[in-house]
Amino acid sequence: MTDQTPHRERVVLARRRGARIVRTRVEVEEQTEVGDALVRGLMRAQLGLALRLAILVSAVIVAIPLVGSLFPWLTTVIVAGIRLNWIVLAILLYPLLYLTGRLYVRFAEQAERDFVGVVDDDT
Repeated sequence: MTDQTPHRERVVLARRRGARIVRTRVEVEEQTEVGDALVRGLMRAQLGLALRLAILVSAVIVAIPLVGSLFPWLTTVIVAGIRLNWIVLAILLYPLLYLTGRLYVRFAEQAERDFVGVVDDDT
């Protein structure tokens, strides 16, 4: 007498890449805890970027009068009939603000593209 118990065979209809498939797009759309954490992470990254750039611009703006007070001869320099400190304040400061805004938009959009890449990841 032989023991003829049938052995088990595993049938796999589709391969899974991981132990658990996370549907991040659904998580974000349904505003679950995971989706909320992802969106808050994006907002936190953009807020951190905005604060760092604001601190940088504020430091430059504060440095302008400090340099003028440390080196008083700079306030007497005249270029094209206008004092140098007014040229810096009235003309050179605005391109700095514009470029800072462009830089913020560029990095914020990059963070959004990274976020969409995570959400649309078909794992």
